[in-house]
Amino acid sequence: MSTSKGGIVKRTRSTIARIIILLIWLAVGAVGGQAQGQLSSVQENDQALYLPESAESTLVAERVGEFSDSQSLPVFVVFETADGSPLTQEQIVGLNARAQSIAQAPMADGTVLGDYLDSPMSAFVPAENGSAGMWPIALDAAQLKDFDESGEQIQSTTIEAIRAYAAEAVDDLGNLETSTTGPGALVADLGNAFDGIDLFLLLVAVVLVFIILIIVYRSFVLPIVVLLTAIFALSGAGLVVYYLAKAEVVLLSAQTQGILSILVIGATTDYCLLIIARYREELGLNESPFDAMKKAIAATWEPVFASAATVSAGLLCLLLSDLRVTTSLGPVAVIGIIFCVLAAMTLLPALLLLPGRRARSIFWPAKVGSPSSGDTYEKSVDSGWWARSARFVARNDRRVWVSTSVVLLAFVAFVPTFEAKGLSVADTIVGETEAEAGLETLYEIFPQTAGAQPVNILAPEDGADEVVTAVQGVDGVISAEVTTNDEGPIVRDGQVLIAATTAAPSEDLAAQETVGDIRDAVDGMDAFVGGDAATRLDTQRTGTSDLIKVVPATLLVVGLMLMVLLRSITAPLLVLAANVLSFGATMGLAAILFNHVLGWPGSDSSVPLYAFIFLVALSIDYTIFLMTRTREEALRHGTRRGVIKGVAVTGGVITSAGIVLAATFAALMVIPLLFMIQLAIIVALGILIDTFVVRTLLIPGLVHDIGNRVWWPWQDRMVQPEDSEEPAAIGS
Repeated sequence: MSTSKGGIVKRTRSTIARIIILLIWLAVGAVGGQAQGQLSSVQENDQALYLPESAESTLVAERVGEFSDSQSLPVFVVFETADGSPLTQEQIVGLNARAQSIAQAPMADGTVLGDYLDSPMSAFVPAENGSAGMWPIALDAAQLKDFDESGEQIQSTTIEAIRAYAAEAVDDLGNLETSTTGPGALVADLGNAFDGIDLFLLLVAVVLVFIILIIVYRSFVLPIVVLLTAIFALSGAGLVVYYLAKAEVVLLSAQTQGILSILVIGATTDYCLLIIARYREELGLNESPFDAMKKAIAATWEPVFASAATVSAGLLCLLLSDLRVTTSLGPVAVIGIIFCVLAAMTLLPALLLLPGRRARSIFWPAKVGSPSSGDTYEKSVDSGWWARSARFVARNDRRVWVSTSVVLLAFVAFVPTFEAKGLSVADTIVGETEAEAGLETLYEIFPQTAGAQPVNILAPEDGADEVVTAVQGVDGVISAEVTTNDEGPIVRDGQVLIAATTAAPSEDLAAQETVGDIRDAVDGMDAFVGGDAATRLDTQRTGTSDLIKVVPATLLVVGLMLMVLLRSITAPLLVLAANVLSFGATMGLAAILFNHVLGWPGSDSSVPLYAFIFLVALSIDYTIFLMTRTREEALRHGTRRGVIKGVAVTGGVITSAGIVLAATFAALMVIPLLFMIQLAIIVALGILIDTFVVRTLLIPGLVHDIGNRVWWPWQDRMVQPEDSEEPAAIGS
């Protein structure tokens, strides 16, 4: 009787605990869901703010305002006759009249465009060919970074107002086509690439994961449970990130938000799959779902926490970056990982045990074994495909890992051909936008507009002439002049501002090369070179230098974490070497794909760094899952038999997890930015290589070949000797 009462009390406490957990997560989901929808209002997407204060272009940007009362961002509205015929006098007069009253163009929030113009007046400028012309418009750059009452960025709404106003003019005057382009429109279109994409990206990722989980589990309820866990984890992460970004503790960009969503959905699903796999294994050994869940949590908490700690440590290495957007990605992503673990270890078990003693019904229509049925998970594993694969690798261990390494190294040879020197603004956006389409026409009929955003050079007053002469001698520079007013050159703190016009527009890669040449020309003259093109150049160079700093630090930190987890020095070094080889092969494959198959113009300098962090930090998960189980089995049966059992038992779950994570990162391809598409392809490809090659062939072959010595210097803890072990058998 007392035992029965004790069991009732224990079950009652367990039920109360699950109810409390569910209520807490419901509250997190309700509040966090609202915060998730407001994340775009705390984003900062101005590239100039990503650079450190020590960057040369940043130093110049802070001083430029002292030489002028305002800073403008140029926009050009191009008009052409539809059939190439000359503009009529009526059209010229009408377009000029509308240009002069453009300040009265209505904005979506009830204000007028004039509130955001640097100069309230414009005029129609006919082209020499007689069939085209333009409106030059100067926006007030200082106001464009703000948001209106509806949460829209003013830069985007001003461009929308200009385009609507120009379309009206075309409708009234007939036989005209128009496009709004120039630096201001390009940046707006770049920002618009993310408009409404957050929800769409999340839906694509969720649908992909749902389909994969149905195929994996042959169940309808279980995928819903996993996805609910992931969505609640994302809500919790979004809640914390929102308030941190609002308080300006972290910098949140549109790309960081997109990566956070994908990371949380993918990582939470991975952790859930690991727990569910062990839970299903324990259900075959325990009649009670509650006992099975306790043992599953006891067996998986260490690899889950170790994985999360390793991933977090790797991500925090991004704090060494000099780019603020990259630096902030580290803590933002770690917040996401923390909620992944919390949701997987608390919410998932509570949801799986909701049906109580009928909890096996969660797997319906798939059947789950039990001790009474004799249909245990152990039996299905011993006779499964992964068991046969593990035995094959064991019989051919050295040939497998050597041949696999040779193939991966062949792809590594293509890494030097990966072009990560930066992109022009037009190349950054995938698909032709109105601003991009109008640029070609603009520069063809008004080539002088290419220099609308000059290179700004701060120079000492007494050395200004020498600097001007040096700058004028640089190829690609059309002119260089000291900024003046009615009284002559403007001098501030002993410095003058020189504006250099380049042949290439500021958004083009050629302009960045010209900036580099200008800096070489004025080296030693105490001059500082800035401007839009210089900002882009500094961003690319900073991204390249970040790779040199972050990669070694990440390898060191992850290596130390693995040594603590695996209680070995040799095994972590082998694991790291295998993952670095996998990363190199992935980048080599990407170089082949990007350069020769897709014909893309290149990559942003941050792509290799982001790819490295996610591939090394995330794909190491699967090796952790494999090696922790291998070590667990090696303590009982020896390393060679342990790695066979480890591959057999974890093969299904790791493969499923790898496919899910690859699919979620592939969802980033819905964002029409080349940076995100390339990152999605590289990470998805790398995860698949790690899942099907490194974890299936390379590491098992190495570990089986080396044997107990892989756990050096603590190999004596493993069962000895191993020479008598038969790779054909998995069981004891």
